[in-house]
Amino acid sequence: MHRIRTIAGHVVDFQEPAGYRLTPMPTAALSGISGSIAVITGGAQGIGLQIAQHLGQLGAQLCLVDMNGPVLEKAAATLAKNGMKAKGYQCDVTSESSVAQCFKSIIDDNKKVDILVQAAGITGKTNVKTHEVELDNFEHVFKINSTGVFLCARAVLPSMIKQNYGRIVNIASVSGKEGNAGMLAYSSSKAAVIGQTKVMGKEYAETGITINCVAPAVVQTAMVDAMPPEQVKYMTDKIPMKRTCLPEEVANLVCFIASKEASFTTAFCFDVTGGRSTY
Repeated sequence: MHRIRTIAGHVVDFQEPAGYRLTPMPTAALSGISGSIAVITGGAQGIGLQIAQHLGQLGAQLCLVDMNGPVLEKAAATLAKNGMKAKGYQCDVTSESSVAQCFKSIIDDNKKVDILVQAAGITGKTNVKTHEVELDNFEHVFKINSTGVFLCARAVLPSMIKQNYGRIVNIASVSGKEGNAGMLAYSSSKAAVIGQTKVMGKEYAETGITINCVAPAVVQTAMVDAMPPEQVKYMTDKIPMKRTCLPEEVANLVCFIASKEASFTTAFCFDVTGGRSTY
């Protein structure tokens, strides 16, 4: 099967390899998702929305967390029209008080949280060398990508500890492992996400809670579409498969990590890089 994708600003047609699948795994193959309460930050668009859709198709009750109210309402309504249980919760993940209030509302409404997927994130200014990086932009990227992960995990962990079960999946990036030139703030913040994941995973390893992260290479989203073509080409050229990752491919892996089947893996960084990262 052929699919048309935009890579580094160019429209290309590539042949999908044998066995290529963009649908979620069958419900029977993944336990612990159907009937669960799943919170997805950044869930109104991009990778977050794709993950929410996959979890919803597998029977999860969705709590979409996003800062953009109108987009959030539209996403929740669209998922609901497709037969999924979804509700939006507006939240600024950089604000301690906003996160606390948001998760209090979620837990008041649902009594618990089984799954937390943290997909809220921004790239900030790209194609900028370190001596040209503005402090305001650097700090803004860190507040959303790293501080937000800490605040939301801290908000949900007491509920998970109480029920002796939980799945937290943080969306990191291969740039957090290897660094992308011209993306100091983004790469550094995603390295921090990987570090947080390793610490948290170890801290709660005996509680029935697993905490892992996913490190994709370039994922074809609106955020990537907005990047300068030369920045996307720089990143895509490093991928042996010579294409961007599809949001569906990230979502499929997240669904597995969020299931009961992924019961003996925690504090781990999963690879979704088309061969770019081999460690």
